[in-house]
Formats: sequence, C-alpha cells, structure tokens
Amino acid sequence: MADFEKPLETWNARFARDDYLFGEEPNAFLRKQAHWIKPGSSVLCVADGEGRNGVWLAEQGHQVTSFDFAPNALAKARRLAERRSVSVDQQLGDTYSWPWAARQYDALVAVFIQFLPPHRRDDAFAGMMSAIKPGGVFLLEGYRPEQVDYRTGGPPKREHMYTREWLELSFSGWDILVLDDYDAEIHEGHAHDGMSALIDLVAKKTHGLTPSGGT
Repeated sequence: MADFEKPLETWNARFARDDYLFGEEPNAFLRKQAHWIKPGSSVLCVADGEGRNGVWLAEQGHQVTSFDFAPNALAKARRLAERRSVSVDQQLGDTYSWPWAARQYDALVAVFIQFLPPHRRDDAFAGMMSAIKPGGVFLLEGYRPEQVDYRTGGPPKREHMYTREWLELSFSGWDILVLDDYDAEIHEGHAHDGMSALIDLVAKKTHGLTPSGGT
C-alpha cells in the first residue's frame, strides 16, 4: 500500500511508470459537467497529475493552467499535451504554496485531491476559492468516507474524504449548481478501478466569499 504520510515520495514513485496511472482520458465527472465552463475560459487544474484533465480542457478550447507537485507527473503531462498538440501552462507546484491570489480564473477544477489532511483543508480550499473570478465556477469531485471500505482509490483515511455537510458549509454564499453523492463504478487507469463512493460539486462564485470552515 502506498505511504500517504510521505505524499511527494509516494506520488512521484506511483507516476514513475511508462503508462498513465489514471489513464489518458478525462475524468467522467469533468466531461459531464464541463458545460458549466464558458467557452474560451481561463481554467486552473489543481493537482492535475499526468495531465489528462488539463489537456482535455485545452482540447475544448480553454486557456488552461495546471500544476502538480510530482516531477514525474509533470513530465508525463507535458508529453501528453505535446502528443495531443495543445498548449497548457503546466507548472510544478502544490496546494500549500501555490500563489492563489496572484491571478484569478474563470474556472477551477479539482479532481480527487484527497491527500489534503483535514487540518490543512480549509486553508487550501480558501486559496482555491480566492483564485476564482466572481461568476466563475469551482468543479470538484472527491470521495466520501465510505470509499475506504471499497478500497478502489484514495488514501485509506476516512477523515480525508468529503461529506455533503462539509461542502454545503464550505460553499455557503456560493450558488451550488450541482451537489450529488452516489456510488458508481469508475475505471480510470490502474489507480481508480471499481465501485466508488463519490461526491460531486459545481459551485458558482457570487460574492467572492471564502469557506466558512469545518472539517
């Protein structure tokens, strides 16, 4: 089992493979909900791994910036963008040190960023939310605590997962367009394969608010 107490070492090792750990196709939630992102938007993809989501968004005509903290992932993301003949501003970075306030985006995409421990989650989400322009959208897919029982992806820690109550609290003051918790089979490369406890959120920023807190 991967050591999620040492995230950089863990993820860099997991991405050190010839094929793509989560596959090369975009996340199904993103594909389904991308219509909320206006054409030609500036989009930030958080912890984009090997680039499957950022590259796909660029193929849809968006101006994409993405980052990940694992050098092995970044190298593969750049190769994927080159192979698909799209331009993505792919950078090495992490959610704790990313300069959120330096630039604002029309949309932010965060898919399965479950490595955030609860005691650092609120600050990280506050940063992400601050990076979205008023009227912009936050697209998030993650796991619910029940995911630990399925063992089909994510760290083996219930406290790292999301609940409907936490998301409703954190995005109070935003216009919640989608909030759906459900179980479904997902097949994303080798790492996400099988029945999964999912929760999806699409929220529109109305007044530039930041999270209310909670764990």
